[in-house]
Amino acid sequence: MNNSRPQLFGMLAGLFLAVGLVLSSMLATTAWIKIKNSQFITAKGSTRKNVKSNLVVWKGSFTTEAPTLLEAQKKLKDAGGWVEQRTTGYRLSQTVRVESADVDRLAQLDTTPLVEQDVLFTTDPPQFLYTKVAGEKVEMLADATKDARARAEQIAEQGGRSIASLHDAEMGVFQITALHDNDTSSGGENDTSSVDKTITAVVAATFLLK
Repeated sequence: MNNSRPQLFGMLAGLFLAVGLVLSSMLATTAWIKIKNSQFITAKGSTRKNVKSNLVVWKGSFTTEAPTLLEAQKKLKDAGGWVEQRTTGYRLSQTVRVESADVDRLAQLDTTPLVEQDVLFTTDPPQFLYTKVAGEKVEMLADATKDARARAEQIAEQGGRSIASLHDAEMGVFQITALHDNDTSSGGENDTSSVDKTITAVVAATFLLK
């Protein structure tokens, strides 16, 4: 009885392997027939480029309180702001916005001296931007199209065909993500939280076969 189990497992393993080979052969044959009888082939290509943000946008607000209005104004002026009364009493606040190409320096900004002067300073997370995407598009789309052609050539060779020329191409949305992040969205990712980013371009290209 015990000797029959290994034999049964062996027979089942052999059967599954045979079925798998048959299915693979059928799929390959179907793909070959489609390629052989078609005049066009479509393939997707992509390319990536790592970049560093060249602009940071940083927002914050000064808030100070004092027993008298004059004292509150003096504290705010000493902090580098100007007076704008936003609330009742003697609480004054001033909103600031900074745009700078010095990304590394602004990322290390220290607000401790303001706190030591009894000035409350709150900030929004800095937004790190790459403003040269438009200039990168032409080159990246060309590279993505080359990648699509290479993929199409590999598929065409399986059917004994070759690529004649590009028929048309459809550009996908650009994805700008944090470095080594693979998140994508239908409308395109636009990461602003990371200094270092990856731009991904995708092209769906259709080629004429010969």
